[in-house]
Amino acid sequence: MSVKQTYVIGALVENKPGVLYEVSNMFRRRGFNIESISVGVTEQKDLSRMTITVNGDERTIEQVIKQLNKIINVVKVSILNPKTTVVREMALIKVHTTDSKARSDVIQYVDVFRGHIVDVSSDSLIAEITGDSEKIDAFIELVTSFGIKEVARTGITALSRGAKVIKSSQELVKEAI
Repeated sequence: MSVKQTYVIGALVENKPGVLYEVSNMFRRRGFNIESISVGVTEQKDLSRMTITVNGDERTIEQVIKQLNKIINVVKVSILNPKTTVVREMALIKVHTTDSKARSDVIQYVDVFRGHIVDVSSDSLIAEITGDSEKIDAFIELVTSFGIKEVARTGITALSRGAKVIKSSQELVKEAI
């Protein structure tokens, strides 16, 4: 029996329209679920980095990797080792603050979680919390009693620690010259 776990996949893709659609459509066609996905341009303007979080067993992840590698605009795919990877997520949480006591309590919680208050209105405030998913979940659970109006989460982004990098074969050739 295969054990399901969370895998973080890093992928370098061509930075052009339709690539995110191709990747997400592959997941849809194959019946794989994306837990989170974040995409952004890299140090090379023609490449973007995708960080995709997927729950599954080893067999499922092997299939995901094989299918991603078949997509023409996908340059390089790698499973990131959780022990040697820096993983972060950012969340904006709008919390209901009915009075100055509630506002003060929420501000203290934000400080404890090393977050930032990014907006204040007469009946709410928005906290920005950055860290691993468990940290964000813990903050949300703590402030639930005040009333959460809205939550927006980025999904995780990740990089391997140290010298290990995901590079395209073109980059490796350039470095060798």
